[in-house]
Amino acid sequence: MSVILNEVKDLALEVKMYYVYIVANWNNRVIYTGVTNNIERRIYEHKNKLFDGFTKKYNVNKLVYLEDTTDVQAAIEREKQIKGWKRHKKNALVEKINPTWKDLSTLIK
Repeated sequence: MSVILNEVKDLALEVKMYYVYIVANWNNRVIYTGVTNNIERRIYEHKNKLFDGFTKKYNVNKLVYLEDTTDVQAAIEREKQIKGWKRHKKNALVEKINPTWKDLSTLIK
């Protein structure tokens, strides 16, 4: 029995997860859509402004939307899809799972 459990654990460790996420600034007027294979690290980078760029410039660091997949190509395509949407459609996506636009980053630790 323990051999089977160890094999299952090994398989679980091999599964890579990819995340498509939306972060917003304090008043939700500015949003950014991204993709990553490590959501905890990526949100830490946004919150601590570790890289120059859009999210640092506009103080975009509140995680308001998150979805995951094991398929890296699906994650990249989904990010591109969302980035191509008009703002009202992005807002509707966020509000479907997070109607008050609260910071979801505390849920991923």
